[in-house]
Amino acid sequence: MTIQTPPDPSAAEKAEQLPSAIKRFLREADPQHKANAHDLLAAFAADAVVVDDDGETYTGHDEIHRWRSAESSEYTYTVEITHVEELGDNRYVVTQHLDGDFPGGEVDVIYRFTLAGDGLIQHLEIAP
Repeated sequence: MTIQTPPDPSAAEKAEQLPSAIKRFLREADPQHKANAHDLLAAFAADAVVVDDDGETYTGHDEIHRWRSAESSEYTYTVEITHVEELGDNRYVVTQHLDGDFPGGEVDVIYRFTLAGDGLIQHLEIAP
């Protein structure tokens, strides 16, 4: 799903105020950053669940690690955070605009985060 509103000019500033686990995930998932599996997994609770943009579900650190390893080198692209919203109850939405050599060339990706009580990512849903 593409967000129909123009990018929020304050999105980058709002992203700086996100909880550390979300910022860590976004940094480690950025293709311009040399990803570190240990740092990426440190953002997730041990029993975290990720539902990717293909509807596949990954539970726990081992499955999340395999998912990110497979996803990280398929295409080259740049990212720009275009929307950040805190929904309350430890829930956040972040939208990134991707531009690269994948089919279609550009897309807005929506990340819906739910944090556990300890501040780690408990659930992440990714939607195009």
